[in-house]
Amino acid sequence: DTGIGMTRDEAVSNLGTIARSGSQEFIKQAASGSGGQTASASVIGQFGVGFYASFMVADKIDVYSQSSCQADAKPVKWSSDGLGSYEVSEAENVSPGTKIVLHLKPDSLEFAKDENLRTIVQRYSGFVAAPIFVNGRRVNPAEPLWLKDASKVTQEEHQEFYRLVSGAYDAPRYVFSYKTDAPLNLRALLYIPESKPALWEMSRDSESGVALYSKRVLVLPKAQPLLPRWLRFLKGVVDSEDVPLNLSRELLQDSRLIRRINLALTGRVIRFLSEQAKKDAEKYAFHRDFGLFLKEGIVTTQDQAEREKIADLLRFETSAQQPGQLTSLSEYVARQDASSRNILFLSAPSRQLAETSPYLEAVRHRNLEVIFLYEPYDELVLMQLGQFAGKQLQSVENEASRSASDDDNASKDETSTKPDADSEQHDSAGDNRLSERDANDLSSFMTTALAGRVKLVKPTNRLTTHPCVVCIKDLGAVRHLLRTTMHDRPAEERLRLMEPVLEINAKHPLIRKLSIMRTGDPDLAKLFALQLCDNALTIAGVLEDPRAMIDRLNELLTKAAEKMP
Repeated sequence: DTGIGMTRDEAVSNLGTIARSGSQEFIKQAASGSGGQTASASVIGQFGVGFYASFMVADKIDVYSQSSCQADAKPVKWSSDGLGSYEVSEAENVSPGTKIVLHLKPDSLEFAKDENLRTIVQRYSGFVAAPIFVNGRRVNPAEPLWLKDASKVTQEEHQEFYRLVSGAYDAPRYVFSYKTDAPLNLRALLYIPESKPALWEMSRDSESGVALYSKRVLVLPKAQPLLPRWLRFLKGVVDSEDVPLNLSRELLQDSRLIRRINLALTGRVIRFLSEQAKKDAEKYAFHRDFGLFLKEGIVTTQDQAEREKIADLLRFETSAQQPGQLTSLSEYVARQDASSRNILFLSAPSRQLAETSPYLEAVRHRNLEVIFLYEPYDELVLMQLGQFAGKQLQSVENEASRSASDDDNASKDETSTKPDADSEQHDSAGDNRLSERDANDLSSFMTTALAGRVKLVKPTNRLTTHPCVVCIKDLGAVRHLLRTTMHDRPAEERLRLMEPVLEINAKHPLIRKLSIMRTGDPDLAKLFALQLCDNALTIAGVLEDPRAMIDRLNELLTKAAEKMP
């Protein structure tokens, strides 16, 4: 080390204390002298602490030093075997600074290998300000980009540094640079990869891609506590002079400080992504490739305000926009009427199925915009989110179920104003709905035929193109339970959980035909009723095994073929 060196007295003071008392005793003395956290932190920076660790690999250490601060100081040699004693003598031909010679133990000779030394230096001290040479060749040429002015770092430098810290070969999609000195000293340079994460990177067991440095010295190569698990796709470095370390430089002593760093970085990253989405919506394909991480953040984060900020980074198609056009939750809310209390969503495998869903049809007449969710777990994510901007997130399936009674009551009020004779027969030629009596009789017939499958069958006026729909309270949650904890439960138990109500459209041709069929061919009518019920359960996503209805379908096809000329 070509630094200031040491005089004889300084060598005795700086090295002799450690060698004589040992590191543990030194820590105890420092703690009793300074007290508390400051004492343990003061150990770091003491030359002797790291120096004494050399005896782990060496059975003898020689230190040669020449002070450059005192012109008349003579060079000194300090030697010790680490067993409690040391020798100090005058040396010759010593350059200003300090030289440490380790006499390695037989089982530690690998530390004399050039490649091992280079690897160690590059890993732990690759970014320290002082140049480090191994056999005359500098091994820490990399300049810490996180300490440079962000505006002066070129794209090529970012790409090279990103590949260095991530081990990847692609380019960074986004570069996030953050510096602050109050209330924390913090320097962060983080990258979001261009490439879509691999399947193994999706696992919550995958390691963090962010390294923690303190004053340019590596502390943790995979610093998991610095960021929440859902941000594990980030690559880069965080440097903080405020981070206190223990002797091993592997464990962090001040977890409260780390939590503060975690909160600061998380908030800044979310804000950064939000700004990028507004700045360039087309480039913000990030939400497609990394959306699963965002959804994990919504589910695992405890703070509701942070959940909502993460949720606003997601993008969705809606019933009010063209296919391919995406919107955020905040944009959706901005388009709503001031009196709207709910944010409506519908889970379906595709837009086509969503647009033809009977649940969407049931509320279409109210001109409500509905968010489409195409991934099965999206529904669970929004259910976990619960609310956004003071509005409740509500499945349109539940909205349809709740509004059913209101709409039907209104319909009954309208019907009651008609002459009684009209309720005894089919309506006029302009409206081919079943009469109220026929609709009720058919509902009773179907309730009996579908015993064990539905709780009740009743007519509804909310449907136009679908013959029927199943209404289940909290359908999204029920669907999740049926797929997980109750997938192997008896049918009776599943029915008790669902309590499904089948609502029939009295205007639909199939329902009108079924009404006639129940008196002319009750057996065929029962087959029709069972099939209509299973169709509705399939659309609702709660049919236990669709294969069970194949035989019935074949029987229906056979009967239909027999009626053909």
